[in-house]
Amino acid sequence: MREYLLTLCITAAVTYLLTGPVRKFAIVAGAMPEIRARDVHREPTPRLGGIAMFFGLCAGLLVASHLENLNEVFAKSNEPRALLSGAALIWLIGVLDDKFEIDALIKLGGQMIAAGVMVMQGLTILWLPVPGVGSVALTQWQGTLLTVALVVITINAVNFVDGLDGLAAGMVCIASAAFFMYAYRIWYGYGLEAAAPATLFAAILMGMCLGFLPHNMHPARIFMGDSGSMLIGLVLAAGAISITGQVDPDAMNLFSGSERATVHQTVPVYIPLLLPLTIIAVPAADLVLAIVRRTWRGQSPFAADRGHLHHRLLEIGHSHSRAVLIMYFWSALIAFGTLAYSVKSASMWIVLGIVALSAVGLVLLLLPRFRPRAPRWAEAVVPPRYRRAAAKPLSAAYEAGEGPEAEGCRTPVVAGVSGVNGATAIGSRARLDRRKAESPR
Repeated sequence: MREYLLTLCITAAVTYLLTGPVRKFAIVAGAMPEIRARDVHREPTPRLGGIAMFFGLCAGLLVASHLENLNEVFAKSNEPRALLSGAALIWLIGVLDDKFEIDALIKLGGQMIAAGVMVMQGLTILWLPVPGVGSVALTQWQGTLLTVALVVITINAVNFVDGLDGLAAGMVCIASAAFFMYAYRIWYGYGLEAAAPATLFAAILMGMCLGFLPHNMHPARIFMGDSGSMLIGLVLAAGAISITGQVDPDAMNLFSGSERATVHQTVPVYIPLLLPLTIIAVPAADLVLAIVRRTWRGQSPFAADRGHLHHRLLEIGHSHSRAVLIMYFWSALIAFGTLAYSVKSASMWIVLGIVALSAVGLVLLLLPRFRPRAPRWAEAVVPPRYRRAAAKPLSAAYEAGEGPEAEGCRTPVVAGVSGVNGATAIGSRARLDRRKAESPR
């Protein structure tokens, strides 16, 4: 665990330290597009944050290759080199898009080529665990098509959700944290070395996101751009492919009794990791809804719009920060809820906890529909917008004795002008009357 934490910290530090210089480079290079109709930020913001994230990835792999326990991953498996090759290709395409905005079909072709490069170097799905059947071996073509499809789906799901400051990086960080816990359990809990590459990929991905988030939180100083969103989507997909298609359920028969029991035991996480529908459930749902919405309107599925889930949260009244936190909440609930269920699926407390937290999430979604008020005794510790006095107009607050005069600093209301403006008007009129009285007749 210590070596994974060291790799994570080195990756985060390199990403964090490089993001500042990359921001200056992006400004000089002119990678600051004008505000578009679908954008929610108000000022042009530099992109190319993926450059820092890519070098963080390289630093993490380099450090891991020199650690005593993790260097076995590089000696016994070609998957880290396959990941680096695919990541370099997809990152280069993203950098070109951040600068020149290349066509969507060209990006799609680049994503498929990057996935093909990883398949050629051994990072592919070899078999699938099917409930009631066991592990089903895939032919070369079946494994290649399924791997490419998973990579393309994950990349575009992460890319589509990258619409608010800190949203994509935070959601992928949450997903990679849940993924790391699952892969680490398979690696050290069951002693399956085939899960070691996926565990390493998840730790590095967490470091990339954590290092970039301080620069990307609202108000963002730099965006990751397609060079970053497609990169972290590819790394997440590579981990899912590694552990889903490489770990043989037959090797776990010793702990479960039979292959069918093993598949039933691990299905709550295996199948979702394959598609993936729980680790990135919210981005995947946004991707499906976007494709259906645009196709229904007769548009290209790659035509950008303001119909994503985060845009809808803003439209119903959530602030920028609250919308991001709500998306974080649902991502964490789905990812860690599935993880907990996979560990102890027979426990009803886990199901009840997930249901209770889902109800809390629905309340958070509906917050703009009503304005909750804190009780009198708690008004001192809650934000002003939740206090009863904050709901009244300022003039009504003065009449009710709840304005500033309640604290000994009465400010009158003159000609419908209240508050600071009213006090300024009163002061100006008093000074004018004083000057008239002191001036000689």
